[in-house]
Amino acid sequence: MKHAKTPSDILENNNITSYSSFTACADDECFDTMDSTENRIVEQLSGAVTTLLEGLGEDPYREGLVKTPERVAKSLRFLTKGYRQNPEELLRKAVFTESYDEMVLVKDIELFSMCEHHMLPFFGKAHVAYIPDGKIVGLSKIARVVEVYARRLQVQERLTQQIRDAIVDVLNPKGVGVVIEAKHMCMVMRGVEKQNSTTTTSAMSGEFLSSESTRSEFLRLIHNRS
Repeated sequence: MKHAKTPSDILENNNITSYSSFTACADDECFDTMDSTENRIVEQLSGAVTTLLEGLGEDPYREGLVKTPERVAKSLRFLTKGYRQNPEELLRKAVFTESYDEMVLVKDIELFSMCEHHMLPFFGKAHVAYIPDGKIVGLSKIARVVEVYARRLQVQERLTQQIRDAIVDVLNPKGVGVVIEAKHMCMVMRGVEKQNSTTTTSAMSGEFLSSESTRSEFLRLIHNRS
């Protein structure tokens, strides 16, 4: 009876570093040295990708695909690294007492995520503003909060709300406004195939909801490209 090839067999037969001894930058996907748990997860994901390739009618053991399961596994771990990060902890590391009480806006924050329905990318920009109430946060941490939530399987609506809620919970500001503009590959390269469609979502709290002038200023500033 013919022995079925496993991911470990494939790696050994092609002189590729095995998962158990994998170190950084074994190929074009550069990662930190992985511990035994991460090795096990990558191997499990690689096996699933091998099955997927076979289901598509491909030969996962041919030269061009032999390392694809490992590459895809590591790529997916990177693209979903937000599951292993806590955005509120990131914010708390850079909270400062300050009397400033006008709007703080960080706009055009690039984001890349994957829709949870088709696991295809969506990408675009987030605009995040808040009005401090005695506390401010390091500006880079706002971008990091966007990154953490984006690096999970998402729907854009939930992503927008999660960014708002994290800032509300940590800073307790007078208000938060979040707008995301994104293009979804599940609408562009499959399904309705509308290449020029863009989805805009918003989530607001406090003065961004209660004050029309505050909300109007926020929307004017994010669309001001001068």
